[in-house]
Amino acid sequence: MELELRHLRVLCAIADAGSVGRAASELGYSQPAMSTQLQRIEQYFGHPLFERNSSGVELTRYGTEVLAQARDVLARAAAIGRRPTADGVGTPRPLRLAATNTPALAGMLIRLRSRLPDLALTVSSVYPSSEIVELLEQDELDAAIAADYPGLELRHSTAVAHRGIVTEPSFVALPAGHRLRHFREVALADLADDAWFLTPDDGAGWPGVFYAACRAAGFTPATVHEFLGDQQQLQNMIAEGIGVSVVQATLRPLPGVLVKPLVGTPLWCRYVLAWRRGGLADEVGDALLASAAAAYRALIAQSPHFRTWAARTWSVARR
Repeated sequence: MELELRHLRVLCAIADAGSVGRAASELGYSQPAMSTQLQRIEQYFGHPLFERNSSGVELTRYGTEVLAQARDVLARAAAIGRRPTADGVGTPRPLRLAATNTPALAGMLIRLRSRLPDLALTVSSVYPSSEIVELLEQDELDAAIAADYPGLELRHSTAVAHRGIVTEPSFVALPAGHRLRHFREVALADLADDAWFLTPDDGAGWPGVFYAACRAAGFTPATVHEFLGDQQQLQNMIAEGIGVSVVQATLRPLPGVLVKPLVGTPLWCRYVLAWRRGGLADEVGDALLASAAAAYRALIAQSPHFRTWAARTWSVARR
């Protein structure tokens, strides 16, 4: 075979994911197809690039050398055809990236910088996913992390595309002295009398999905505080007993706050990478998606309440 850029992207995806299966999922391949592709690539180089183990794969010393060169080639390929600036200097326009309210942003940027060190970018915070779509369609953004919900896939024109990064359960944050503090999981109906902190309308389905879940549980929240701001301030108010809140499953609780799953997992949120078609090089899009997925896996590794829930839920599902 002849070595192509797509083969280099496969190597980078496997190295970033630490697993052939996870890399296949991130790139939209089946695992057997990805394994076959890797075998052909290793045959081309004549040496193993990865060592297989029980948890996935690790780069060999030779593989580390090849990967470094692969990243360099992909970065140089991404720079081909970039227009020079008005002063004649060939500095490309920065990638215009936005993100809704997600804890994975910082980790994604760190990993993106590692994968594409020469990529210039600007980052902005845009909470409503509907506004993110508008900015993409108006060519004011190149890519963004947005959110949608099961049954309410992100809506946009054909000028925009999107791919899922992760679908996560929504948990609830309670004060440490809450009457339900000893419960392993909390039923939404048992919080009917509590005051709630809710983020505002995101134009993609929130907080409508929350109110629908409450109706299904037989109640309507009596008191709702709309809050969009500093997470530490929110947790401080929860710790003081002012209210409870739906939170991301990977939230790190401060002292005085407990994070617990909801019985039956009535609320889910999906984070997606959305981009303007034709405005994003394939290697940049792949790097964004892989960086975001890797950042989320790192958040899971630091969230014991999430890992406990996942181990219990997935073990039950496999029975």
